Amino acid sequence: MTLAAKLDDLGNPAWIALTVVSFLIWWPLGLVVLGYLIGSGRMAHWMGCSGRHWRTRNPGNPSGWWSPRSPSSGNWAFDEYRAETLRRLEEEQREFKEFLDRLRHAKDKAEFDQFMAERGRRPQSPPQQQES
Repeated sequence: MTLAAKLDDLGNPAWIALTVVSFLIWWPLGLVVLGYLIGSGRMAHWMGCSGRHWRTRNPGNPSGWWSPRSPSSGNWAFDEYRAETLRRLEEEQREFKEFLDRLRHAKDKAEFDQFMAERGRRPQSPPQQQES
């Protein structure tokens, strides 16, 4: 049985204690232990992400990290629904960004027109000449 398996059997407090002790002994060792915890998905498990569970369910993703492309759920109808919903949401997001751009353009134009109107109402005073 490896050290990691023994610590897994003891639970999270054992991993925390090992990390703290390794930092106290020699800080690079602590960084190695912390890197191992994050890389193996054990840290994600503490945070509620279930890194080990994800890795066992998705053997094509060995690092345990989420991929931008979700695998098939195994249900064709649900996968089609999910793809259509994501496409619709992306389209709505694009339309909303375009709407905000039009609003900003209209606001900028209104402010500029107001500035030009106020500027046109000011009396144009000739520049004062300096007396020598």
